[in-house]
Amino acid sequence: MSTFMIEPGARLAGRYRLEEPVSDTGGATFWKATDETLARPVAVWTFADGFPRTTEVVHASRATSRVSDSRVTQVFDADDSGPTPYVVEEWVVGQSLAELLAKGPLEPERAAGLVAEAAEALSAANATGLFHLYLTPNKLMWSVGGAVKVTGVGVDAALRGVSAPDPAAADAQGLGKLLYAALTGHWPDSEQSGLPAAPTDSGRPCRPSQVRSGIPPKLDEIVNRAVFRDTGNQAPLASSREVAEALADVPRMVPLPATPANAPPPEHGTSRRSGEFGIVTPPRPPSPPRPQESHPPKKSEKGAARSPGLRQALIGAAALVLFVGVVAGAWVVGSNIGGGGGDSDGTGADGTGNQEAAVEPDEDLDTLEPQNTESFDPGGSGEEHNDRIPNAFDGDASTHWNTQRYNSAEFGNLKEGVGILVDLGEPAELHEVDLNLGNAGPANLEILVGDEPEPGALATSGEAEQASGETNVKLADPVEGQYVVIWFTQLPDEGEHRGTIHEVELRGKM
Repeated sequence: MSTFMIEPGARLAGRYRLEEPVSDTGGATFWKATDETLARPVAVWTFADGFPRTTEVVHASRATSRVSDSRVTQVFDADDSGPTPYVVEEWVVGQSLAELLAKGPLEPERAAGLVAEAAEALSAANATGLFHLYLTPNKLMWSVGGAVKVTGVGVDAALRGVSAPDPAAADAQGLGKLLYAALTGHWPDSEQSGLPAAPTDSGRPCRPSQVRSGIPPKLDEIVNRAVFRDTGNQAPLASSREVAEALADVPRMVPLPATPANAPPPEHGTSRRSGEFGIVTPPRPPSPPRPQESHPPKKSEKGAARSPGLRQALIGAAALVLFVGVVAGAWVVGSNIGGGGGDSDGTGADGTGNQEAAVEPDEDLDTLEPQNTESFDPGGSGEEHNDRIPNAFDGDASTHWNTQRYNSAEFGNLKEGVGILVDLGEPAELHEVDLNLGNAGPANLEILVGDEPEPGALATSGEAEQASGETNVKLADPVEGQYVVIWFTQLPDEGEHRGTIHEVELRGKM
């Protein structure tokens, strides 16, 4: 289907209903849409036939989805394999800096706090190789949920084919221009996003302090170092990180916009929330001390770590087994004495009949204790809830690790899989993996083993399809390696589309 034929009401991927076009960028159309599966508003990019940079935009969107800072607009889905390529993003409800400045410049502290948040978000994006290169007052949002959002990271540059010889310095300059605009209500260039161009002095834009009185000298200096490279005794600010560091000690008193009429309930903010005036957030209770190591206790420690209730349950179960055994033995003895049945029903004197007795394993397997664990996400940010991974090895099935939430069981077409990487400390022979996947729904998993923690060095050694609850993955042949990955290849095709692991036990021989 051609993008030129797409109209409001059309559905993409059977779930994204396009509602109304918001803007058009030379053949790339930005829509307000609804994700009918999750019943939430989303933003969708579609592309006209012949749009020259569709592939670049889709690839940039996938890269943006790997940025872990949630102040960067989230990408939920991206696909260019069908007749209608598309990108699905977070729909941000709030006010842009341009809208906030419609009533005049901001108070200096609030202007600095807003741009400081943006600088930290872009610093996280730059660290992954992504740059904005097209920062304008419309790209900096203050959402109704109390979060700063930077929109268009990676995507805007790809849409417009924008590049820069020094992209880090270009983003630093863009942040400086945003700060100039927030402080003065002017843009230090030609008119932009409804803001008038800055007044000039001798052919160059005036410093912020020349445009408006009361601007602290520190902020005036930061703008000059970032935008004009007018540094005096200090070096220019040449990256988003340097801008963030220069603004690190400013109060985060960002302006809170009025909630638009008929706006959906606000989501919790993702930035620091000191700018939400009139809201008192109670202090969090102190967290219990966390263990020094991410690997689970040794087998002898695991047993001691279990709760007294569990020990009592185990003792009760043992007593029940003993009672059943005594009753069964008495029944057999009584039957033999009374001649009541013998072999007439095909059951031998030992009561086993034709059933096979339990077979002892050919060899005893050890529990292989991890020496280190971390999330394994080579196609993403590299960190999927690392702080929760010890929960999968603590012997307590009431705790768990889980992946992030995705827009589909196929990870929103953003990556091939995600999992937990286990470092055994030295090569070991792995025979099987016991998993408790809880009740999150059936998922597909693979067990990867290798001598290096890199995708190319890890081979698939076992798999489980549509697995849930307690699952045993037995390898067809034992495999030796130091690193083991429990790897989700398909998430549960229901609910929140995220994988969950409550417990992992690796069994084999050291």
